[in-house]
Amino acid sequence: MENKNQQPSLPPKYNPQAVEKDRYQFWLKGKYFEATGEPEKEPYTIVIPPPNVTGRLHLGHAWDTTMQDTISRMKRMQGYDVLWLPGMDHAGIATQAKVEGKLKDQGKNRYDLGREKFLETAWDWKEEYADFIRSQWEKLGLGLDYSRERFTLDDGLSEAVREVFVKLYEMDLIYRGEYIINWDPKTKTALSDIEVIYEEVQGKFYHMRYPLKGSNETIEIATTRPETMLGDTAIAVHPKDERYKDLIGKTVILPIVGREIEIVADDYVDMELGSGAVKITPAHDPNDFEIGNRHNLERVLVMNEDGTMNENAGKYKDLDRFDCRKKIVKDLQELDVLFKIEDHTHQVGHSERSGAVVEPYLSTQWFVNMQPLADEAIELQQSDDKVNFVPQRFENTYLRWMENIRDWCISRQLWWGHRIPAWYHRETNEIYVGKEAPEDIENWKQDEDVLDTWFSSALWPFSTMGWPDENSEDFKRHFPTDVLVTGYDIIFFWVARMIFQSKKFTGEKPFKDVLIHGLIRDAQGRKMSKSLGNGVDPMDVIEEYGADSLRYFLLTGSTPGQDLRFHWEKVESTWNFANKVWNASRFSLMNMEDFTYEDIDLSGEKSLADKWILTRLNETIEHVTRNTNKYEFGEAGRHLYNFIWDELCDWYIEMAKLPLYGEDEAKKRTTKSVLAHVLDQTMRMLHPYMPFITEEIWQQLPHKGESITVAEWPEVRKDFHDDQAADEMKRLVSIIKSVRNIRAEVDTPMSKQIKLLIQAENETIVSELESNRIYLERFCNTSELTISTKIDVPDKAMSAVITGSELFLPLEGLIDFDKEIERLEKELAKWTKEVERVQNKLANEGFIKKAPQEVVEEEKQKEQDYREKQSKVKVRLNELKG
Repeated sequence: MENKNQQPSLPPKYNPQAVEKDRYQFWLKGKYFEATGEPEKEPYTIVIPPPNVTGRLHLGHAWDTTMQDTISRMKRMQGYDVLWLPGMDHAGIATQAKVEGKLKDQGKNRYDLGREKFLETAWDWKEEYADFIRSQWEKLGLGLDYSRERFTLDDGLSEAVREVFVKLYEMDLIYRGEYIINWDPKTKTALSDIEVIYEEVQGKFYHMRYPLKGSNETIEIATTRPETMLGDTAIAVHPKDERYKDLIGKTVILPIVGREIEIVADDYVDMELGSGAVKITPAHDPNDFEIGNRHNLERVLVMNEDGTMNENAGKYKDLDRFDCRKKIVKDLQELDVLFKIEDHTHQVGHSERSGAVVEPYLSTQWFVNMQPLADEAIELQQSDDKVNFVPQRFENTYLRWMENIRDWCISRQLWWGHRIPAWYHRETNEIYVGKEAPEDIENWKQDEDVLDTWFSSALWPFSTMGWPDENSEDFKRHFPTDVLVTGYDIIFFWVARMIFQSKKFTGEKPFKDVLIHGLIRDAQGRKMSKSLGNGVDPMDVIEEYGADSLRYFLLTGSTPGQDLRFHWEKVESTWNFANKVWNASRFSLMNMEDFTYEDIDLSGEKSLADKWILTRLNETIEHVTRNTNKYEFGEAGRHLYNFIWDELCDWYIEMAKLPLYGEDEAKKRTTKSVLAHVLDQTMRMLHPYMPFITEEIWQQLPHKGESITVAEWPEVRKDFHDDQAADEMKRLVSIIKSVRNIRAEVDTPMSKQIKLLIQAENETIVSELESNRIYLERFCNTSELTISTKIDVPDKAMSAVITGSELFLPLEGLIDFDKEIERLEKELAKWTKEVERVQNKLANEGFIKKAPQEVVEEEKQKEQDYREKQSKVKVRLNELKG
């Protein structure tokens, strides 16, 4: 489609809300974001890190998705068949907690509803919040292919999850067993190691003496969790510890409980730590669990799933674990078993989801045997086909975790999620694992638990493409994907799991690059959180400044891998930039009148300004393309900003006014053509960063095509590159800037004409400057301009040296000598007075002794500043009186 551009229609004032309204629907209606499958186009694929359907998106999501959108928009313009696949995550624990919270407000719980009704409620929640998320994607302008949107609980992904579970089980890489796991008593579910957040807590060390059977002797132990002593089944000492050599094999009487427990020897015990003897509670400590296995110890579980004490806790049954601690401490003190309590700061695990103190807990769970999978993933990183981490340092973070991997507990005691495809025979206790239920289903009961959310998320790059159907067109065309964009905080949770699952089930890496970014912090560098009340809703920012301003700030405010500090002032600054783009474009369009695409003719004779701006356009295209390809959005944005603000707006458009307002129709047409071409190419480069404003402006420019989203990405045109013009323009700009600086120095307004003398090094520079005399006369506002290799230098003149030339501005006519002398003498008196004041202050010993050091330093800095200003005024006065 050709835009005839009969009349410029950009409103006088830039209003982002008006510009962005309905534009997204225009893009969706045109299906510009949908992958076409055209065989002549090379595919380029990104899968969105699926946000949880637990609420609205935050600034971190906005940052993450804006980067992806920028990449996908650029690649689409470069001619790739881009698929940016959207989707959302069911977020098992988090979503179930939200739904249960909603039910609680209604005076209900999930058991009142039953599993089926509860899941219906959860699906309703999902639909409601999925709509919120889509509306936010729209506000941000994300170019997602909604025709391929996925959800981690949809039928296709559920099939992939069952396929992987069953295959891993058949490979002996999934097993069921009784182990110590991280238990969240609040949500009553298991947690994987990386769902536990460790926080420093002020606790206590409780020192106790257990009596030896048949003796007056005791053995001393210490614990931070005295309530677990009810489940002790042994005391362990080091086999080489001479203090306890004769006690190994003997028994002690467990206080309160009265049970006999054996003293065992184990290399795990540290002889130098405390008494050298440790209590062993196999059902409540992971290290004790391992010792218990080595010595065939009984596992006595003393707690319920909700953190209350069970029947094995005797008289403490039904007490909360922390209430039990207080009661048992009191009882042990009365029995004279507990003889010392000391303060102790230690790391305590908390549930990432609920915040509850995590309990090491003996439980029967499903696990993934991680070592073989980790070995394959590590081997992949040693090959030429490895995943490329950006920045590269995060590869070491990833590898360190993989090299120290532990088995992954994948079962969760929830209802919302992928139900484990395992059934137990009602009579024989036989286990059946399969993608489908057993045929004689009435004799089998399915496992009640669901899989860890990350189990399905780990399959995201290929399950979303139709796998396990390897003949799926999307899987064949778009897998492996090209880049994953995510934060460094989920390298272990997600990135690592996608890599090892993809390698195991597709034989390939899931993505070529993984771009890692940091976290968004407040202006003070603090993590945004509800407790601090320092969070910022991206929709509020968009409401105030528009999506383009927010996007540009997010993209250019940090380097890869680093955190980003949010400043409202910086968002306002990017709004000012957008406003500059708007005003420059509006002026240009007003001067193009009925100029059409067919009228653009770049073959005519070009001015120095034309040649220079086309050369700078080439260089900017090269910089922006290279840096965006490297994910250096900040660098690309800096080049774009400088080109648009400093060169296109402040110089070229100002210089273009001369031919545009002149009578030479040929020059006018060439200038319009260059202006139309440069604006078109600039809008295309800026489009991935600021999609709304660029589409609005581009639609008014003379162009071919329906939307800038599918316009071709700019390419460097060698025929428009002119290094000599760039050098000449650099000299011209230096002269004009120097003259303006001198004017400012002597307080001479631009409206006043001046005499300018330029002494050039050689005739070549003279010829060059003469050919561009019109610019010098216009932008220096000269009454008289002399350009020569030999100048009669006036006695009194302001001067400046630039490469290849020296400038002289005779003071006569530039200023009124008498008035200037009078002004300078007043200024000298002012600075002299300030110097004396601050020197007297610094000479006052009382001030020096009492004032804070920073205040004293501030006064010293003032003295230096005032003296410099005093000196400059004296020099100027001497020159004028000379």
